[in-house]
Amino acid sequence: MTTIKVARGNPTAEELAAVLVVLHARAASAPATDAEPGALDVWADKTRTTKPWPGPYAWRTTYWAR
Repeated sequence: MTTIKVARGNPTAEELAAVLVVLHARAASAPATDAEPGALDVWADKTRTTKPWPGPYAWRTTYWAR
């Protein structure tokens, strides 16, 4: 269950109910995002941070822990 907090204003009960109905409908229509087992997240993909060839100072990092 998620808590919704009104940050500004003073909505009526009807306005809050309308917002909740819209949020509930959008959540119900959203596709399931079940990831495949073993699938890597884009941020965890090591090829994202590696260069295709070593740079001019690559020798400095040769023995760094990875």
